[in-house]
Amino acid sequence: MQVNKVVISIAGNFLSALAIIGFLGVTFMKPVNASHDVWDDEVLCMAKNMYWESRNQTVEGLIAVGNVVMNRVSDNRYPDTICEVIEQGPTYKSWKDENTYYPIKNKCQFSWYCDGKKDDIPDKDYKIFEIIYDIAMKVEGGYLEDRTSGATHYHAYYVLPSWAKTKTRTAKIADHIFYRWEK
Repeated sequence: MQVNKVVISIAGNFLSALAIIGFLGVTFMKPVNASHDVWDDEVLCMAKNMYWESRNQTVEGLIAVGNVVMNRVSDNRYPDTICEVIEQGPTYKSWKDENTYYPIKNKCQFSWYCDGKKDDIPDKDYKIFEIIYDIAMKVEGGYLEDRTSGATHYHAYYVLPSWAKTKTRTAKIADHIFYRWEK
């Protein structure tokens, strides 16, 4: 019985997201091929980040997480590409291959990237991920306005990281609070 409630909740959130997506003018652009290896790597990084950081949020929340990544790409204190921003953090060298480095667990800019769990999108969420990918394309292409007022950081409303007091709060969107690191 509990599983049915979860499925209904997810379906309801998904239908709400579809309605909001239409309102925001986000179109459904199906990738050329359903295989991830033909998708744009930078947009794929953005979509994975949006999925793992905010898949349970509103569409506005998904877009806001993407805005933070793009704001960091535009800020010279961060790496210059989407994937480098998302993968930023300390690493350690593999004991098997001296040319391979792994992120240090729980020390990344985006927690999902180095939490030690698999980062593959579950098959059951593939259709939702395709929609998130389409939204990520819009964010990356600059077609959706920055809802965060230039935020470079965010956290869930139920935590208060020590860095928050050193940043300027800009917005609360869904379950995240957004901040800008002033230059």
